[in-house]
Amino acid sequence: MSALLSAFAPIWTLTAIGYAVGRSGLLGDRAEAVLGRFVFHVAMPAALFTMVSGARPASFANPSMVAFAAGTALVCGLGFLAAGRLFGRGTADRAIGSMASGYVNSANLGIPVAVQVLGDASFVAQIILFQVLLVSPVILTLLDAGTDTGAGTGPGSGKRVVVRRMLTMPVRNPIIMASLLGLAVSALGLRLPHALAHSFDLLGAAAVPTALITLGFSLNARPSADGSAEALPDAVPGADTPDPAPRAGAGRTGRAEVVVTVALKTLLQPLIAFVVGGPLLGLPEHQLLAVVLCSALPTAQNAFIYAQQYGRDTRVARDAVVASTVVSMATLSLATWALGTTGS
Repeated sequence: MSALLSAFAPIWTLTAIGYAVGRSGLLGDRAEAVLGRFVFHVAMPAALFTMVSGARPASFANPSMVAFAAGTALVCGLGFLAAGRLFGRGTADRAIGSMASGYVNSANLGIPVAVQVLGDASFVAQIILFQVLLVSPVILTLLDAGTDTGAGTGPGSGKRVVVRRMLTMPVRNPIIMASLLGLAVSALGLRLPHALAHSFDLLGAAAVPTALITLGFSLNARPSADGSAEALPDAVPGADTPDPAPRAGAGRTGRAEVVVTVALKTLLQPLIAFVVGGPLLGLPEHQLLAVVLCSALPTAQNAFIYAQQYGRDTRVARDAVVASTVVSMATLSLATWALGTTGS
């Protein structure tokens, strides 16, 4: 339990600091928006480039990753369906619901938990690559497709705009571009000069703490008149303006949606990973524990940052991050107790 407390303490502390600073008004009214854009456009791309360029993407082709990926895919799909069928969300907000349901906090929480409980973080590194190279592009594509594009009025013009945006999104989206550049550097076996690599390391190190501070800021946010979170007018990458009209089901957003999202994330995802990794694939005990433990990690704060930067309703993502972080203290402890720990 002390290991889990040590892993969770920075998340709670930085989020609380962000809340206090936001409450005080110390950084002004636009601080949350500016910090969010800094994370999305600058710090997070630097962190992802450094991470991907120094890793081997082929390393996640193993049975353990199959079990983890199965849980992620199924739960993200269910989250997408639930956001639409149960809560009347549009495509972009369904993408956020999907991400909040199945995108694990693998970096700032997964690494310390894995080191403390499993003895090493090698499997977490594979999960980070899987989420960065496969899950994030899908989520961002759905977000981009579901955001108002200002389509033309001619026959088929809307479809042409959507296709063009899909094809150009890697160039316009800093998260995907950084990941692709890192993948190219890794595939070519290139090594950056030490000074440049160290600069990216320093910049990337700001991503997680700034995202948590921004998350704390958001806890002070007040809903707009229609009950939805206030959209950022210049939030969407590529300077496209979000649709200002109230989205379907905005009034039904609330505790029920967060409860469903958190249940999918903290209960169903590790359960699916256990079934696939245990009875179906027959993973050794230590590998099965790693898969279930990582699947039980809470929602990553990336879900909130993506929602904020695309001008979507941030409340579900924000509350899912906070609530799943609290609930996962119990589910992570239960997984560790039930499956036990063995030497690697």
